[in-house]
Amino acid sequence: MGAICQFCDLYALKKWLPTQLFDGHQFWPSQTVLVTDEAGTIVDLVHGADAGPGVQHLEGLLCPGFVNVHCHLELSHLKNAIAPGQGLPAFILGILAKRGAPEETMLAAMEAAVAAMQAAGIVAVGDIANLALSAQVKAHHPEMAWHHFIETSGWNPVLAAPRFAAAQAVEAQTLALMPGALSSLNPHAPYSVSPALWQMLQPHFPGKTITLHHQETAAENELFENGRGGLVEMYQKLGIDHGHFEPTGTRSAAAMAPLMQKAQHRIWVHNSFTTAQDLHDLAPTEQDFFCLCPTANQYIENTLPPVELFREQGVNLVLGTDSLASNHQLSIWAEIQTLRNAFPHLPLAETLQWATINGAKALQMDDQLGSFAKGKRPGLVCIHQDKVCRIL
Repeated sequence: MGAICQFCDLYALKKWLPTQLFDGHQFWPSQTVLVTDEAGTIVDLVHGADAGPGVQHLEGLLCPGFVNVHCHLELSHLKNAIAPGQGLPAFILGILAKRGAPEETMLAAMEAAVAAMQAAGIVAVGDIANLALSAQVKAHHPEMAWHHFIETSGWNPVLAAPRFAAAQAVEAQTLALMPGALSSLNPHAPYSVSPALWQMLQPHFPGKTITLHHQETAAENELFENGRGGLVEMYQKLGIDHGHFEPTGTRSAAAMAPLMQKAQHRIWVHNSFTTAQDLHDLAPTEQDFFCLCPTANQYIENTLPPVELFREQGVNLVLGTDSLASNHQLSIWAEIQTLRNAFPHLPLAETLQWATINGAKALQMDDQLGSFAKGKRPGLVCIHQDKVCRIL
């Protein structure tokens, strides 16, 4: 740590001395001062004795802004609309039955959700979009960083071409409103994308971050192992032709690994029923990120992901909130609390790393977000007595 010169003090610098300081990677010693410009760009980290005048004391923990790697903004109007604890197939049926609403209702709910995320210290979101409607809201909030995951599904191969064309149209409409934004065309889940649709999607994977709902329910593995279970019953209730599918005789991870291989970054979301064998089959690299959405997993399946397994295997972990249809709030700090309540030995620094620099890397935003590195503008969040306050 260096010193702030008197000449620099002539400029409008802000100097923050918190009770604790986490830089996205680690905690710093007490009396460490974070120096930023007025806009929040990181200038330096210095010892308090070298910081010069104008230091502002903060009660609590200061860290970079949070990154919500997995969110469904367009489902915000469904808060409390679907009863918890019914399992994923029933939850999906509830979504399909209730997701339609007047545009003004959906837009108002999304606006409120963005405001709630900002108040919860979130500065970047990986947002799942099936419609272009959410782009109208996101375009009004350029202060948030957005990665648009345009989602595609269609279990019946006959639907592959129209579903793919619809996703391309959503992406085009989104980029028309937000030129240059990060976006990609994504498969929804192993149980909802036909081989024909996979073939259309894969040429668009190179250079992109691709996300996939993965092993959120035990029924997903049962489907691939033997072609039975709750998801097949769901297809029957929806009148979806299931005749094209042949079980692989493996768990879903083994079937998905080669299909996702061309993506630059892969985000595997939920992973509630992932095992050591699944991780062996996926053979994760530094380009793989496993997104935990623990509160949503409790809401839908009354379960939590195998956190200790992921830590033992040393994979990259990130955090998401899922949607207000499956969560009571959109707060990454609440997700950290859920995990640390269930796994009290989890180091706070490790979970904060998942919420900041790891998330920024997963969304390809770590050039500006996720850590207190010189020149970055990652947002400043102060946490005091479990209350989150966005400072810059």
